[in-house]
Amino acid sequence: MSKKINLSFWQIWNMNVGFFGIQYSFGLQQTAVNPIFSFLGADHHDLPWLNLAGPITGLLVQPIIGALSDKTWSPRFGRRKPYFFVGAILCSLCLFLFPFSSSLWMAVGLLWILDAANNTAMEPYRAFIGDNLPQNQHTFGFQMQSLFVGAGITIANLSLFVFQKFFSQPAVESASICQTDNANSIPTWVYYSFFIGAFCSIASVLWSIYKTPEYPPSEEELQKLVEEKQKNNNFWKRIMAPIIEIFQSIANMPKLLWQLALVYLFQWYALFCYWQFITPTIKRTLFGITAADEEKSTRLIDACKNGVELTSQDANFVKHIADLTEQAVGHTGLMNGTYNFVTMIIALALVPLARKYSSKIIHTFCLFFTAFALLMIPQIENKYMLFIPMIFFGIGWASMMGLPYSMVSKSIPTDKRGVYMGIINMMIVIPMFIQTITFGPILKNLLNDNPINAIYAAGVLFVLAGISVLFMKVERENANHE
Repeated sequence: MSKKINLSFWQIWNMNVGFFGIQYSFGLQQTAVNPIFSFLGADHHDLPWLNLAGPITGLLVQPIIGALSDKTWSPRFGRRKPYFFVGAILCSLCLFLFPFSSSLWMAVGLLWILDAANNTAMEPYRAFIGDNLPQNQHTFGFQMQSLFVGAGITIANLSLFVFQKFFSQPAVESASICQTDNANSIPTWVYYSFFIGAFCSIASVLWSIYKTPEYPPSEEELQKLVEEKQKNNNFWKRIMAPIIEIFQSIANMPKLLWQLALVYLFQWYALFCYWQFITPTIKRTLFGITAADEEKSTRLIDACKNGVELTSQDANFVKHIADLTEQAVGHTGLMNGTYNFVTMIIALALVPLARKYSSKIIHTFCLFFTAFALLMIPQIENKYMLFIPMIFFGIGWASMMGLPYSMVSKSIPTDKRGVYMGIINMMIVIPMFIQTITFGPILKNLLNDNPINAIYAAGVLFVLAGISVLFMKVERENANHE
């Protein structure tokens, strides 16, 4: 590969624009997908296993795509670009179709395809940044990704708040509450955010593809790619080659990446708890909806659909709970938009701090800020005061989206950047998978089936994540290193 030159601010900006669309989609998954499951009849303790798509597709798709992209080169299409282009197209199609889900299982199925598409796009994008920047610009490049992570998720979440605020339909008449189309259905204002996401996903990726060339492999690297292709000259060898490479790379993984895996175990388990249970939590703390209220509303809707005529008082109760639930979804969008807006502002500011004090120290403090935010949220009953913990959360999220990658980038062999970025994603999705299969029973049997306790648990896990960072042996970044 040719010697890398320092890129300008705007070159690095254009390189990362595609992350905006990918993260807009991720923002909708964070905030809108679980409420959509609830709108379609899911109970809150079922949310973890309904989210199995994320960890499983991430576990299977990202490392394989990473290994394949390491072995790809086309003078016309490049190395990483074909993968995140295809991922963006599939993502756009899924986002367009998602709000038309007519049943819970249709929504769950689309989530599987959407997650696979996002994973196909995201992992090569991480490697794309490392491929195109010299070592001394890695922290800046990955923190620029954090900026676009914040921007994409911010716009996604604020769109949910704005559309709920201004385009929510008036409550249905009591006579129509029992109709199947009105009970357990997705509000029409949710559609608009998904349509915007469908456009942003493909448009932003096309911008980066057009604006950013990829470094061609050196003659030696090209020869190695040819030899790999000749060695894997039949279908089954081509299928098994990336899988074998993944296991070989894990076996030879640098110690620093194993240390990062422990941090990620606590961090991503906690984040999945937050995204799944923040709306159920603020339904209780901010909007006063109790578990008994939700059970009563569900019972009345089921009775009505079975032919029982509701009294006006019961019909108004059902409408009231439905209205408050929609407001909770909208306010979750505003809260999540707030922390991602903070991420946009703080992301690049972390670069000089990381160089001065080390990425390790700054990341540790940022994880403790996130823990503080999560432990505060359930104690706040004022909707304006909830923005304070979101500021701390945004600082932590800015660090999580960039600093770990710069911390381990020197330890990753350049010819295996794609596969190791995929393995790092395995460190993300394995904790998510563990959360989806374990946290439902934990919540139901140990945490009193109370979503508020899920947020407290997430806060404690972030404390453990911050402590774990202190045990990582991270090499200080040399600003003069090319």
